[in-house]
Amino acid sequence: MSEYTMLETVMKDIIHVVTPVQEDWEIRFAIINDLRRIVESVESLRGATVEPYGSFVSNLFTRWGDLDISIELLNGSHITNTGRKQKQVLLGDLLKVLRKNGGWSRLQFIFNARIPILKLQNNRQSISCDISLNNVEAQMKSKILLWINKIDGRFRDMVLVVKEWAKAQKINDSKTGTFNSYSLSLLVIFHFQTCVPAIFPPLKEIYPTNMADDLIGVKVDVENLIAETFDANITRFISNKSRSINRKSVPELFVEFLKKFGQMNSWASDLGISPYTGQWEQIKNNTRWLPKTYALFVEDPFEQPQNTARSVSQGKLAKINNAFVNTYSLLTSKNLNQSSLLTHLAPPEVAMFIAKPVIPNYNGGYYHHPTQPQVQRARRPHPRSHPQPKPQVQPQPQPQVHSQNGGRGISSKCSTSKAPVQAHQGQQVWRQKTQ
Repeated sequence: MSEYTMLETVMKDIIHVVTPVQEDWEIRFAIINDLRRIVESVESLRGATVEPYGSFVSNLFTRWGDLDISIELLNGSHITNTGRKQKQVLLGDLLKVLRKNGGWSRLQFIFNARIPILKLQNNRQSISCDISLNNVEAQMKSKILLWINKIDGRFRDMVLVVKEWAKAQKINDSKTGTFNSYSLSLLVIFHFQTCVPAIFPPLKEIYPTNMADDLIGVKVDVENLIAETFDANITRFISNKSRSINRKSVPELFVEFLKKFGQMNSWASDLGISPYTGQWEQIKNNTRWLPKTYALFVEDPFEQPQNTARSVSQGKLAKINNAFVNTYSLLTSKNLNQSSLLTHLAPPEVAMFIAKPVIPNYNGGYYHHPTQPQVQRARRPHPRSHPQPKPQVQPQPQPQVHSQNGGRGISSKCSTSKAPVQAHQGQQVWRQKTQ
């Protein structure tokens, strides 16, 4: 029996529970349309468009995931640079209308942030939303993460597992001095670049310049050019028959991930992580990163030299380090059991939907006890209550993006009237090895 059999079983269950079904997509489309109607009623925002970004667009969101929204102001057909002060004023105008409109709660205006954000929650479905203005960089980064998954489907599974593990360990909350989800995704990319053999190339081989600097000019032309560049270079990398293929399973890659980033409190003051070069970088030798004022440095490969881990505080670095070390110790111990695995890998709202009794089968694997439901699809929990299981929901095929180039290559435009992303057909949520 493989040493990873139980870990693989638990990971499959976690991914199954958190993977969105058709209803989750439709709910988010409805919220986007509601926000569009509200934005149209704000005089200072007349003509603006409402565009999703973040994990929803990257197809890396979960059933409980937030919805990130960018309100795009029109400047003819050109990308608009809006000052921080103007963003504060316009978001303030939107806040007033939202308060009068009803249907929204927990409204909070983070106006002093580097990027001003309006936070709120939809009352009908309890989905939290973050609204910003002219956040075209974030929109493009979201699409890029979607495109990168074309290289190897294990990326999506790995990101979902890492995010749920980080939530269980309480290290996936930038407000409390730990990781944001984007930096966790970049850690997965870096792990895929530095494992042996490598799964991903350095991102400079996929996009050789700083993407954020290229967002100038006619919006559709710029986005199409970026998409075409990624498409061509990703296709070239995949087509390279001479490269070595890494055939490790997601459980194996996850254990190596924990080992690689363990003891980060001993190297974080000297080494930074660069997914752009695919290498560890000496901070003192990288003039773009100086002066070093962060506890941990994970460079944004598409907006250099921004640090995506700037929210990580020195005081929480030890907690983060312990999460990596303790989970690695558990997964490499001889006395694994499903209960301890769930405690370490899944937050309570996910773990409660996974059947606990498991017994070995005669093929060397595990199956769930026949008196228990295998995995219950999770209802979205109300913030003030615990979710209750509901009957098994059959997987539904997810919406697909309609490409602007006749279905060839990568679509650079996200049509939210149809769907924002290319989804996984038939909810196939596990890919153990590349072919």
